[in-house]
Amino acid sequence: WKVYFYVSPYRRTLETLRGVGRAFDARRIAGVREEPRIREQDFGNFQDREKMRVEKEIRRRYGRFFYRFPDGESAADVYDRITGFRETLRADIDIGRFQPPSPPGGPTAPEWTVRQFEGLANLDNGGTLVMQTGEGGRYSLLVHHTVDELREFGLTDEMIDDQMWQRTARPVQLGNWS
Repeated sequence: WKVYFYVSPYRRTLETLRGVGRAFDARRIAGVREEPRIREQDFGNFQDREKMRVEKEIRRRYGRFFYRFPDGESAADVYDRITGFRETLRADIDIGRFQPPSPPGGPTAPEWTVRQFEGLANLDNGGTLVMQTGEGGRYSLLVHHTVDELREFGLTDEMIDDQMWQRTARPVQLGNWS
């Protein structure tokens, strides 16, 4: 058996994962994916205690599920986020999309993290990046673009290694190199 972790991008969650991950033999960890949709509910930014008290009273009268704090989200918003993630998870299981954390000579990052995404450049107006299926049937940016183009866009070496692996890997390839 192997485990695959989905983790929120929040520092506290990543630190918890490091602790939990130590409980598993590295050969038992099939992968880790940072998933922003499973973060905790955003209640907004309240520094004023009186304003927070007023908002909580409004929420009590309005209903906890649908009430959205100013600059925050409602439980219904969270439900929508998590429902979308649940469908992604179900599809990942059905098609064997899980990737290994580091196949021999291959990538070390199966998905882009929030930090990696933040390092990407904005495309020029009308600019495009094309993902095409590679030899094995997975999508990769390196089928259509060069490494230099991807570096210019902001991809790190780790992200480019992942795209190289995606170019030849099969959709159900999980790898069994333990």
